[in-house]
Amino acid sequence: MSAPNIETIVSLSKRRGFVFPASEIYGGLGSSWDYGPLGVELVNNIKNSWWRRLVYERDDIEGIDSSIIQNRLVWKYSGHEDTFSDPLVDCRECKSRLRQDKLEQDAEGKFVCSNCGSTNLTDPKDFNLMFRTTVGAASTDDDPAALAYLRPETAQGIFTNFANVLNTSRRKLPFGIAQIGKAFRNEVTPGNFIFRTREFEQMELEYFVKPDEAAAAHQEWIDGFDEWLRSLGISSANLKHYEQSNAELAHYAERTVDILYRFFPEREDEDKQWDELMGIANRTDFDLRVHSKKPEDADGKRLNPDSTEDLSYFDTATNERFYPYIIEPSVGVNRTLLAVMMDAYTEKTNEKGETRVILKLTPEMAPIKVAVLPLAKNKPEIVEMAKRLKRDLQPSMRAVYDDTGGIGKLYARQDEIGTPFCVTVDHESLEDKAVTVRNRDTWEQERIQTDNLKAYLEERLSS
Repeated sequence: MSAPNIETIVSLSKRRGFVFPASEIYGGLGSSWDYGPLGVELVNNIKNSWWRRLVYERDDIEGIDSSIIQNRLVWKYSGHEDTFSDPLVDCRECKSRLRQDKLEQDAEGKFVCSNCGSTNLTDPKDFNLMFRTTVGAASTDDDPAALAYLRPETAQGIFTNFANVLNTSRRKLPFGIAQIGKAFRNEVTPGNFIFRTREFEQMELEYFVKPDEAAAAHQEWIDGFDEWLRSLGISSANLKHYEQSNAELAHYAERTVDILYRFFPEREDEDKQWDELMGIANRTDFDLRVHSKKPEDADGKRLNPDSTEDLSYFDTATNERFYPYIIEPSVGVNRTLLAVMMDAYTEKTNEKGETRVILKLTPEMAPIKVAVLPLAKNKPEIVEMAKRLKRDLQPSMRAVYDDTGGIGKLYARQDEIGTPFCVTVDHESLEDKAVTVRNRDTWEQERIQTDNLKAYLEERLSS
């Protein structure tokens, strides 16, 4: 079982401290969200899993962290300044602003307002998605020399640092550069909770290969990220591939495969249940060419007269110089978190006929690994023993102590936030030096000696 809709996760997130509406005390701001105590832990677990998989467990990938505000020329030559836009239309009836490419069409081919159903829409106009800002203490809004942008993607900072990483790390093809960071897009129609936001975090890899090895490398990364997503606890039944058609491909791409997730299971039309979780593109050699100083057009003019660097690669084995092809797996942290929570959401009925929510997160993803609970908070000896056990466990796993309710409510709370194990200290624990360990998924309980508790939990959390 997974969540029946995104709204279920919205309610759980606010109730239990995963995600809050940003600046809520002032009425909020559309499509802005803050990660709470549990949400930030889940976010970090996702990012750590991605980084460990790519940078630590492989020997061909380096990491960087590039600036959010870059020289404006980066976005000029990447094409974002001229082409990074969505078709914007206004509904003359309800005054909604909409993305035309996301609207349904009627039998006559007219676009239909998703808000009121009217076809009385304005002609589309290109709406650039980059947030504009100015740089410098004396800059003004109308000073073109001071114009800058908040980056709409993290990839360009990797491309412009290609030579720096190549020269300092002494890498040879194939190799990759990984980055996790914030990006900003002034979306026309953000929404669906954290699914589409104006501020988001990307996990992007740019993998540089020889042109004739690009197709095979592309498929290897598609297969590899299928496996990584499943390792997060996402069911294969809720994942599928979408091969972009030639008409959909970006002008620089040779092939792009999107991995879709069933974000909208409540929709009757199954095709509309799916949307993009991540994309994996073969970007050819476009990016390194456009940022290089040497490429010329048919008339012999430099395509980029502003660049000071040639980003070509010299292969010492073949004595060839060329621009590497780039394979780009790109995935958003927000959407990954949403997919992980939706897939983990389950409900279970207890012996009293009550329905309980269980968030069956994998141990790796769980924000809290174990909760230590005193059966009687008015017994100092029990409380002291429980707090000591929590302190002993904390260095090797995220542990919490909780005595803010009866044991039944404490179990239910930990189930709902995805804690794999609860450890209960009772009156007998003072005598036999043993505690009760409860499994979140099965509700089964086992008596474990305190001397063996850490090893017992570590074994099960790592399995």
